[in-house]
Amino acid sequence: MNIEKLLKQFEDKPYMLEMGAGKLSKWMTKKLNVSISKEDIKAAKKAYRDIHNIKKSTKLPKILLLDIETAPIKGYVWRLWKQNIYLPQLISDWFMLTWSAKWLFDSTVDSDRLTGKEVLEENDYRIVKRLWSYLNEADIVIAHNGESFDIPKINARCIVNNLPPTSPYQQIDTKKIAAKQFGFSSNKLDGLAIQFGFKVKLDTDFELWAECMKGNEEALKYMEEYNKHDVELLEEVYLKLRPWIKAHPNVGLYIEADYPVCSNCGSNHLHKEGYYYTSTGRYETYRCECGAISRVRTTSYPKDKRKKLLVSAAK
Repeated sequence: MNIEKLLKQFEDKPYMLEMGAGKLSKWMTKKLNVSISKEDIKAAKKAYRDIHNIKKSTKLPKILLLDIETAPIKGYVWRLWKQNIYLPQLISDWFMLTWSAKWLFDSTVDSDRLTGKEVLEENDYRIVKRLWSYLNEADIVIAHNGESFDIPKINARCIVNNLPPTSPYQQIDTKKIAAKQFGFSSNKLDGLAIQFGFKVKLDTDFELWAECMKGNEEALKYMEEYNKHDVELLEEVYLKLRPWIKAHPNVGLYIEADYPVCSNCGSNHLHKEGYYYTSTGRYETYRCECGAISRVRTTSYPKDKRKKLLVSAAK
């Protein structure tokens, strides 16, 4: 791939500038089915920054994408609908079967699964401890339905397995964002993938979980692959949504720079968009190459005019 084609890739997907040359070379080679060297990537990056007068950004926060799969709860029931299950009716509680995680823009997806023996023993300590290590490194964690499911479930298995709290991190829940800001017919990961034209999830049904619970190694292996595919899909969905995320953790807080950067992606390729008005102030806004709009923290409204500015007295 020549430099001109790489420049076009950076124009279409400017966030690629923040990826390391080695990781980007592997990522683009895999996605585009074309062999691309690190030297070509470095040359194209330099050319793009020179053309657009972009300063080289510093290290971005560590952003982790993850997904987990859990075992079902076993219990005795008398009917299918509106059944209250009491503790004495439980045969066994849920536990983690598999997990998958990757760092944003990294070409490698890591994962782990229980062995058949561990399933029969309901012992997920080994895989939970490994996932704990990833979370302990992360600055920002992204999961689909993560606030309601993945993160609370992970925390539950950590404390049960006598693991301490991880270092603090901020969360991005792509399902919550999709539901709050858009009117899609489905906010499931698969539903969003179809809307955006991405490759959909792998096929599964309850039989897969049933086989996993028997300790079937092939079923557990497929569950892990299903998990890994979901994380790759999650990354694509997140990057599609990222410019629209109004409450995105401020990436600029993690970057040591004396120039303004996009609060959503960290790029400094910005242009002035106009003003954002509140009832008491006016703030300059900037649009990033990723599409997101950021505003300055202090008002640009003149002080002498601000003193005479009236606001509504109604509650």
